[in-house]
Amino acid sequence: MTDTTNQTENLQDTEAVIAIDGDEAPIEREDSFAASADRSAASLSSRGVSAEELARAAAQAAFDKKAEDVQVLDLTALSDVCDFFVIASGLNARQVDTIIDEIEEKVAETTGEKPFSIEGRDQRTWILMDYGSVVVHVFTPEAREYYRLEKLWGDAPQLALELV
Repeated sequence: MTDTTNQTENLQDTEAVIAIDGDEAPIEREDSFAASADRSAASLSSRGVSAEELARAAAQAAFDKKAEDVQVLDLTALSDVCDFFVIASGLNARQVDTIIDEIEEKVAETTGEKPFSIEGRDQRTWILMDYGSVVVHVFTPEAREYYRLEKLWGDAPQLALELV
């Protein structure tokens, strides 16, 4: 950077400073990648839907298509990336794909929300649906055992589900 720019950054040891018009001020930065302790769930979506409501709708849709071991992990205190993981298993690749279709349809019907993206559709062993504050994971049994998201996020409390 040259002196002709209004902003320059200087890194000295581990302390960062920013120079603006010749005056230097320390940059406050977070040394930890952990979520802040006072973090709460995201605000409502543009349609007024809470992340928990969306997660419950996705879990119910998975259950309706005979998904096994449907769980919702509350990540609000553990992650700044999303608020909830919905995790479910299908018996085979075809059922995993069907569960994803059902979740997409039922969540759209009940909440008006559509996923930002769906990944893993080609392999159909682990399909991920990204709704922003909610991430839905549908696995084959083998993939779920291999990735073990419930163990990876073992500190996350589970939502009590009343699936009917």
